[in-house]
This record gives sequence, structure tokens and C-alpha cells, in this order.
Amino acid sequence: MMLKIKTRTEVESITPYVLGKRLNEIQEEFGLKEIRKLSENENIYGCSVKVKNYLANLAEQLHLYPDGSVTDSAAAVSTHLHVKRNQLVFGNGSDEVIRLIAKAYLNYGDEAVMADKTFPRYRSNVFLEGGKPVLVPLVNGVHDLSGMLEAITVKTKMVFVCNPNNPTGTIVGKEELLAFIEQIPSHILVIVDEAYYEYVTTDDYLQTIPLLSKFSNLVILRTFSKIYGLASLRIGYGVMNEEIATQLTKVKDVFNVNQVAQRAAEISIRDVAHVQTCKEKNQIERAFLEKELGKLGLTYFPSEANFMMIDCGCTGDEITNELLRNGIVVRTGSLLGFPNKIRYTIGTRNDNQKFVSILEQKLRQGEYK
Repeated sequence: MMLKIKTRTEVESITPYVLGKRLNEIQEEFGLKEIRKLSENENIYGCSVKVKNYLANLAEQLHLYPDGSVTDSAAAVSTHLHVKRNQLVFGNGSDEVIRLIAKAYLNYGDEAVMADKTFPRYRSNVFLEGGKPVLVPLVNGVHDLSGMLEAITVKTKMVFVCNPNNPTGTIVGKEELLAFIEQIPSHILVIVDEAYYEYVTTDDYLQTIPLLSKFSNLVILRTFSKIYGLASLRIGYGVMNEEIATQLTKVKDVFNVNQVAQRAAEISIRDVAHVQTCKEKNQIERAFLEKELGKLGLTYFPSEANFMMIDCGCTGDEITNELLRNGIVVRTGSLLGFPNKIRYTIGTRNDNQKFVSILEQKLRQGEYK
């Protein structure tokens, strides 16, 4: 029987997020004994051992509702970042904070400026609230901030800058980003998504937290899903002007962040040593990959994150399938707006050597280049 209930026009126009196959399905399909998932930019070194110790003893708390105010996590983040508690809004991942921003501030027909190839949740949440995403093409994988400024109109309500950008891993320089923020009218929200902030090693990166006191329209997004290794628990947050935080709190669910995630986040942000270790390992392996890919004559966007967008000399689907047959799961660029590239989460040295070896073998066979 055909369903006669019509959905909202905005929902009908949205394509669902494409999820990869489960690891056990891939293993069964290709007859693999071992498989490495390097497709979703997760921290391959995992979470803090202190979190693991906590998780082993949490059964006695599962019957309780979580703290709707996220009190302890907020206190820990507030201390870590030197911001006020009422400047923080927590979500079921930082993507929920994006949804809250759209829900609280967008009226029908309002515009939101963003890169054309960036985190897709900006576009979908703006669209769902009746807003119009205004897409500005990247330039060599980097945000075109001058182009984004030119795209601002009287209808613009917010702009998004993903820094480092997902899926390219690139950043905009600190002077350029500061000049951009300074030129945005104060009635327009400037949302800087720093999901991969902790992985950045360059000095040419703008520290945005100190700018909150100067720019009341600035919102900074961070997450525990990446370097903190808590992707499965879903917790992220935004740092912003107290009045913006108040408005977002009005439209969020009361118990939007579960208690296990809250406690894990509190423990994680205090384990500075674990974060530093993961950052250093990622930096070493990123440099290794850059060197090895250079030897093979393969190009990539310069990354400041824990992943790289690589041109392997063939379609992204081709090399993705070849890697799958060898037990390595990556994200094909055809799903990210780069059909001739793949996005590879930087792995351990063993992962990266195997990855490079497969690429080298295919290049020698002349199948792709």
C-alpha cells in the first residue's frame, strides 16, 4: 500500500547520509581475517585508559537519567579552556550543536554561507530549517574566505568555517581568518568548527577562544569524537556568547547527552598526556605518509588533521575497492565531492606501510597511472 502521508518538502529533497558497510560484513564478503577501519577519522589509538577504567565500573549508574545541565563536564571544559560555564552548550556530538544553532536562529529564507565541500551537516541542517545554503567553492581544497565575504547578502544569518576542513584536512591561515571574522557584520553568526583542533601542529593557526570576548557573534565548535576517542558515546560542545548559549538551551532536548558520555568527557579532557601522545603519533605518521606519497608521485591536500585527502591516480571508487580487498577501509572521494580522491584516516605505522605498499604495487602494474 502506498503511503499517503507527505513529508516536508525540505525532507524530501535531502539525501540520507551514506553509511559504510559494517566491518563483519566486509570481512565475510572478502574472506578477510583482519580488517582496519580507516574511513571515519576516528582516533585509531582509542580513548584514555582512565576512561576505560571508568567504563569497566559503570553498571550501577545505568538506571539513572543523565544530568541535563552536564554540570561536571562543563566544569572540566570551562577550566580547561578558561571560559565561563554559561558560554558552553553540549550536544549529542558537535553536529547536534549545529542543529540547535539552525533551529534557534534561522527563519524561512535566511541564508547561510559555507564551503561547497565541507562537513555536510551544515548544509542539511540549514536546509531543514527552511534556510538557504550558499555554497562557495574551495580553492585548492581550502576555504575561499574572500569569496565567502562576497557571498554575504542582507539575507545572510550565519557563516560556517570548518578549520581544519573536513574532508580536505586543510586550514586557513590565522591572519586571513582573523581578518575574515573582523569583516563579518555583528548581526551574522560566525561558526568556526574546530573538530580536529587538537591535531593541528602549525603555528599559522588562529586561536579562536580568546576572541570570544571581542566578537559576540562568534561560535566555536569542538568535539570529543576525534582525538579524545569517544566517537561512540556522542558528545561535543560549542563555546559562545552567553546570550547565544541561552537561546540554544531553549531548543535542545533536556537529556541530550547521556551520563556515560558526560563522565567520559570529563575524564578525557583532564588527561592531557593522552591527547599529547595521540597528537605526536599522528604528526609522525602524517609526515611519514607525506614522504612516501611524494616518492610515489601522488598528490594530496596539505593536512593538519588525522586524515588525508589523496589523489591515487584513479577514481576513488576503484582504489577504495582495491583497498577493501586487502583489508583496509577508506572513504571514497565520490561521496565527498572529490571523485578522483580518497580520504584516508592516518593509521599506525603498520597500517600506513601496508596502505603505501598497496598503492605502490598498483602503480607498478600500471593499472591506475
